[in-house]
Amino acid sequence: MKKLLSIFVFALLGTSWVLAQAQNGPVMTFETTTIDYGNINKGADPLRKFKFTNTGNEPLIIKSAKGSCGCTVPTYPKEPIMPGETGYIEVRYDTQRPGAFTKTITITTNEAVETRMLTIKGEVKDTGTQEVVPAGTGGLKQ
Repeated sequence: MKKLLSIFVFALLGTSWVLAQAQNGPVMTFETTTIDYGNINKGADPLRKFKFTNTGNEPLIIKSAKGSCGCTVPTYPKEPIMPGETGYIEVRYDTQRPGAFTKTITITTNEAVETRMLTIKGEVKDTGTQEVVPAGTGGLKQ
């Protein structure tokens, strides 16, 4: 029985050590990884913010943030985010482009898993009036 109890205690201590090691380092925890713009008008406010907190025990360094195309422009903090601090990844989508969209932002950090994906989606509605241009002279002589 003592042998079984010793094995159990050893396993429990080993598991605790592994869990403690897994918590070391920076950890970027987002409130959400997807932002839905919903249905917006052409030319609407393009800015959205992804809020995150460093829930780890070391400074978080964001190395880069890249949009999946030129119409999605992210900005990010250049200074380290200390444990317990909050930061924002700001994303601007080109709202001059009518139609549905789903775009991704790839974040590269100094975490154990170095890359993260964020998503923006929505639909830009073209509510403007279009200029009417005659197709031809309509048979009129000029």
